[in-house]
Amino acid sequence: MRSLSIASTGMLAQQTNVDVISNNIANMNTTAFKRQRAAFQDLLYQQEIRPGSAAAGDSGNKVPAGIQIGSGVKTGGIYRIIEQGSASQTGNRYDLSIEGRGYFQVTMPSGEIGYTRDGAFQLSDQGELVTSDGYPIEPGIIVPPEAVDVAISKTGEVQVKLAGANEMQTVGQLQLATFVNEAGLEAQGGNMFMPTGSSGLPTVATPGQPGFGTTLQGFIESSNVNPVSEITSLITAQRAYEMNSRVVKTADEMLATSSQLR
Repeated sequence: MRSLSIASTGMLAQQTNVDVISNNIANMNTTAFKRQRAAFQDLLYQQEIRPGSAAAGDSGNKVPAGIQIGSGVKTGGIYRIIEQGSASQTGNRYDLSIEGRGYFQVTMPSGEIGYTRDGAFQLSDQGELVTSDGYPIEPGIIVPPEAVDVAISKTGEVQVKLAGANEMQTVGQLQLATFVNEAGLEAQGGNMFMPTGSSGLPTVATPGQPGFGTTLQGFIESSNVNPVSEITSLITAQRAYEMNSRVVKTADEMLATSSQLR
């Protein structure tokens, strides 16, 4: 019976769905996390009578619908929902949130440039602005040890006030990168992304330029996961899994009945 294999594909699809939902829930407090959504596609159909084929006899009529029997479902893709998370105030002067499009550029240990919206920055022992993993941002910004105050504008200009000075001095300029297809970025873990052939090449500019977001000092971007929506999706996936398992049980009972015929 086809129903056994069809229902098994449904159970596998819902397992994937639950995996995606559970990852969203697990990262509901992860800085700048973007929730994901699983999309599904139906599998190939067995054509017993093709629609539009000639009907039986010589009447010249065509079959209006035909007989097409599906073979189940598969995971078509898992998409990242690029939606702005709310800004959460931290009071840390080195924390930055991006309001709008864009990613901070980070120099990875391999020398490659990674991209992140996690703006929970700190200072290294050399006074360099780095991520929580110690990776320096690009272009590099160094805060002098004698600085008594740091101000970062919405356009990404980093200024410091030195001890004994009356005016702020500029020590660096933040830049943001955007991509044509942000969903095509490859997640590396640690809130880091790398470009792929699907995302396109990065376009770099200062914050506030057309098509680029602005920076907000003393805030970080929260996850865009909605717990209520995720729990609702989880219940729906659970019910779908149960219904597919019920199909397997029913098909098994039907096979048992047919095997007992005399």
